[in-house]
Amino acid sequence: MSLLPGLLLALALALGGGFLSELIGIRWLGLPKSPISAIMMAILLGIAVRNLISLPAWFDPGIRFGLVRVLRFGIVLLGVRLSLGEVGAIGLKSLPVILGTVSAALILVTYLARRLGLSANLGTLIAVGTSICGATAIVATAPTITAKDDEVSYAVACVTLFGIVAMLVYPFAGNVIFDGDPFAAGLFLGTSVHETAQVAGAGLVYQQFYGEAAALDTATVTKLVRNLGMLLVIPLMCIVHHRRNSGGEDPPPWYTMIPLFVVGFALMSLARTVGDMGDLAFGVLTPGQWSTVVSTIKETAELCLAVAMAAVGLGTSIRGLVTIGFKPLGVGLFSALVVGVVSVALISVLY
Repeated sequence: MSLLPGLLLALALALGGGFLSELIGIRWLGLPKSPISAIMMAILLGIAVRNLISLPAWFDPGIRFGLVRVLRFGIVLLGVRLSLGEVGAIGLKSLPVILGTVSAALILVTYLARRLGLSANLGTLIAVGTSICGATAIVATAPTITAKDDEVSYAVACVTLFGIVAMLVYPFAGNVIFDGDPFAAGLFLGTSVHETAQVAGAGLVYQQFYGEAAALDTATVTKLVRNLGMLLVIPLMCIVHHRRNSGGEDPPPWYTMIPLFVVGFALMSLARTVGDMGDLAFGVLTPGQWSTVVSTIKETAELCLAVAMAAVGLGTSIRGLVTIGFKPLGVGLFSALVVGVVSVALISVLY
């Protein structure tokens, strides 16, 4: 029962975002399709509620559940949109851009943090969070380099702030920069936006504004491949730390760094691949019935992601972000810009 208040609030804001999108775009502006993204409205509503209203603490468990569990469940369900062949093709195409952006962030951000006088640990955490998968990478890396609690908090705050800005701005920037190419825009979103939740939100915003589902598919697969970078980066950071200091813990076992929702996404893609084979899906469902099942799963996935995006807004405290100081924020901004610029450059050259 403790999850219900926060979950219901996130659901109400997700539905409210859809209502406001139609109200403003269709009823007020008289357009056939609203240019206002329902996902963006849900995020902004969540931020407004969190920062204008003093929410009781009993909302927090449900908000956190929506941000973590509901998000991951939604991403797993997104796997039904693509066959394994399509997932593999996108993943292979995204690898050069992922490697370039991750390498640039790790090297340049760590260097800048050192020049500005930030602790080596804080610089490493911001670089890892920006380049791989946001707070998850930060929390996973912190114990291997014996980072302090305030260093972890600062790094998470930086990644959260600039990731949310990117989530709201990059869909439109990507459409302009890549001249409406949904694959290139999706690759840009998947390699330059920080958190998995933020990438999903950016992809949904692009889909809702420009009617291109391929951008969301490409962004999602690219981000899941990028998340697997933890398998290499976290042990690497541990080795560097051990060389620099005598302390530190060994990296966790490699298999614990594979997010289960990545596996779930692949299994759902496998189900789509098998279901599309033959005259009857799984020997039971007719093509019409299988199409209905796939459509229902897609709609459920988008509802889950809408709830998660509202939870992202509800978890964003502007006051908390302001208190971390200018130097960490400056490094976080520089890190976000580096990843974005390198992503655009590599995509423009390679594709």
